[in-house]
Amino acid sequence: MAGQVCEAGRTKASAPEYQGVLGSLSVNAPLADVLARGVEELRAAERAGDRQEAARCGLAVAEACRRLGRIEEADRAWKASYRAARSAGHEGAMAWALWSGGTLARQRGSFRLAYRLLRLAAELGERGGDVVARGYSLAGLAETGRIQGDYAAVGRLHEQLLAEARRRGEARHTVWALEGIAQMHRNTGAYDEALALFEEAAETALRAEDRRGWAWALRGVADVVSARDGDVERALSLLSQAEEACVEMRLSSALAYNHKMRGNVLYRAGRYEEARDLYVRALEEFREMEEPRGTALSRLGLVKARARLGLDVARSAAELTELRSTLERIGLRHARDMVEKAAAELGVGPLPGEAPDGPGAGEPVLAEAGVEALRAADVEGLR
Repeated sequence: MAGQVCEAGRTKASAPEYQGVLGSLSVNAPLADVLARGVEELRAAERAGDRQEAARCGLAVAEACRRLGRIEEADRAWKASYRAARSAGHEGAMAWALWSGGTLARQRGSFRLAYRLLRLAAELGERGGDVVARGYSLAGLAETGRIQGDYAAVGRLHEQLLAEARRRGEARHTVWALEGIAQMHRNTGAYDEALALFEEAAETALRAEDRRGWAWALRGVADVVSARDGDVERALSLLSQAEEACVEMRLSSALAYNHKMRGNVLYRAGRYEEARDLYVRALEEFREMEEPRGTALSRLGLVKARARLGLDVARSAAELTELRSTLERIGLRHARDMVEKAAAELGVGPLPGEAPDGPGAGEPVLAEAGVEALRAADVEGLR
C-alpha cells in the first residue's frame, strides 16, 4: 500500500464542512478566523431568515469551537445547526450537523452517543443525496471503533474507505484513512507497515496542501521512528515541525497530542524529568478541553515517568489501577491494555483484578450501538 500516491495526492485538499458563503475557506484557515467569520455570517443568515445558510454557518462554528477545545460552545452550535437544517427540511445539512455532534461526542468519550449520531448522519446523508456527508459519517464510525481498540470490527471499513477516497480523488480522506490504518499497524507492533503508511499520508497531505493532516501524519512518523529505531532527535524534529502547524492553525487537540507524544519520545529515551513535564502540560491541555482519552493517556505517561523518578511502588500501582478502571468505564481497550503493560514494565503488577488470560481477554469492546452502527455501514452507498 505504501508509495501508492494516487490522484488525491495531487489535488488540493478541501474542507467540506465549510459550506455556503463559507465555502471558499481553506482547510488551513486559522480556526480563530473561521470562528469569527462563521459567527458573522451566521448572524447575517439569521437576520435574513435563511435557515439553510444558518445551518451551514453553524456547522463551521461548531467545528471551529470543537477543534479549539471550546466544548460547550461546540455542543450548542451543532445542535443549533441541526435545528436550522431540520426547519429548512434539508437532510444533507442535517447530516452534517449530526456528523459534527457525533465527532464531538467521540472527542468527549461518549462513544454510545457518537455511534448513534454518526449512524443517523450516514443515513440522512444517503437520503439527502450528500455523498460526502455520508462518507465522513462512515469514517467517523470507523474511527470511533478504532479508538476503542476493536480493530477487527473496523479494519475492513478503513480499507474500503481508503479505496473509495482514492477513487474519488479526495486527498483529505485519503490521508485520514492512511493514518488510521497506520495507527492500527503501529499498535499491533507492525512498525514497518505503520511507518510506510504514515510517510505516505504525510506526503499526500503535503502535496494536497493539507497542513492539518500533515501535522497528524508527522506525529505518527515520529512515534514509529522513536519506538522502532530509538531515533530521538529525528522524532523531536518531526514533532517540532508538526507543532508549528498546530500553533499556526490553533489546533488545540492536535497540539495536546503532539505534546503527549513528545513526552513519549523523551520517556523512551530515559529523559524522565523532561517527559514528566511534557505529560503535565498535555494533561492540563486535555483537561481544559474535556477530552477524556487524551487525559487518560497523559496520566498514564505521567505515572510511568514519576515511577522512574522514584514514586512509591504502592502509589504507582494504586494510580494505575484507578486509571485502568477509568479506561474500562470509557471503553478504551487498547489504552486499558497499555496500563497492564505499564504495570509489568514498572514491576508493580499484576494489578488487582487483572484477567488471568491477559489484558482485556475475551471482554466485549463495542457497545451494542456501535455493533449495530458498524453492521449497517455500507461503503457501496458512496458510489
